[in-house]
Amino acid sequence: MQFSQIINARVKNETDKPIMRKDIFPISPRLEKYLQQYGREKKLPVTYRDLLNYRYSNPVINKKGKVTHWETAVYDLKEMEFLKEGLVNTYAALKTEGNLSFVKHLDVERIDFCEFGNSMPFRIRIINRINDNYDHFYIKAADASRIYGLELEDLLTPNRITFLTFKNTLVEEHIPGIPGDVFLEDYLHLPETNKIRIAKEFVKFNERCFARLLGDMRSYNFVVDITPDIEDFQYRLRAIDFDQQSYEGRKNLYLPQFYRENFDFVDLVLKTLSPEVIAQYQVEEQTAMAYRAIAGRKQLFELLSIMVKDELSEFHKIKMLREELDEHFNTKYFSKCSTMGTIVKRQLKLVLQEHLQQIFP
Repeated sequence: MQFSQIINARVKNETDKPIMRKDIFPISPRLEKYLQQYGREKKLPVTYRDLLNYRYSNPVINKKGKVTHWETAVYDLKEMEFLKEGLVNTYAALKTEGNLSFVKHLDVERIDFCEFGNSMPFRIRIINRINDNYDHFYIKAADASRIYGLELEDLLTPNRITFLTFKNTLVEEHIPGIPGDVFLEDYLHLPETNKIRIAKEFVKFNERCFARLLGDMRSYNFVVDITPDIEDFQYRLRAIDFDQQSYEGRKNLYLPQFYRENFDFVDLVLKTLSPEVIAQYQVEEQTAMAYRAIAGRKQLFELLSIMVKDELSEFHKIKMLREELDEHFNTKYFSKCSTMGTIVKRQLKLVLQEHLQQIFP
């Protein structure tokens, strides 16, 4: 994809806007078996439904004094006592494989709820009473789309991610980083920000999303992870929202470069990188994904074999996406795809095949 094709990043286009709320797709028996096999499915002491029993909520105010999308849930004392023990044990299951020898100095400081988006998550703030250090994790309604997105993130990107499922509950670790929209507002203009490296990472992030068809990567749905390096900083863009994994019908919704919210990133790419350098970074990311696909080929093949049989979108979206991808690649390769899983499998093969052949000639 050429970065000069950014009309939708400049001009509002409602047909290229993802829906704000999609249906939750249940975990199929095949997917549940896969999750059990790879240690993702575990019996948990607290479910998503348990957290819905709060009495009222108070808005969460950020450090700048602005109201956020989050609200702090307030529970009855007896209900909170039950939740605290269960949530600390859930945190142990997520972080230490259920080792409870450390939980005596852990406590639940706050439970926040967000009605914005698809998964309507609860954010649990765990505090260490010994040193007052804190961490977060999330409990959400389990959605097959999101689970496939999380697994593909773990298998095909440089980012490992830990999550657990139990029946209709999904538990996820917190992904650290500066939200993309906050980075644009507070960090991009700073003199110490290496704008060329930011542009490079956006190109690679754009390539990763399109190759595995992860949609709705507007700036507030990914974070910027900043790492001090020799004489400078390195940056990595990480997705934090996986609800729109292979759901939408428009091809452009799987390319972060087309979102209005990301225009400053795109503009930075166009101002700092030549077309030849952009192409180089795209090939670098495709090659890296090919190596990861080979390293985890057994698990990836099992996941995609299940995904091709699951219902993850409406048929009119499937039809639209396969037609747009055929036009984009000038092929008929997607014309017979009947599920989103089949499209993802063929998309990965088409994008990575040349690099896989070079690795294994």
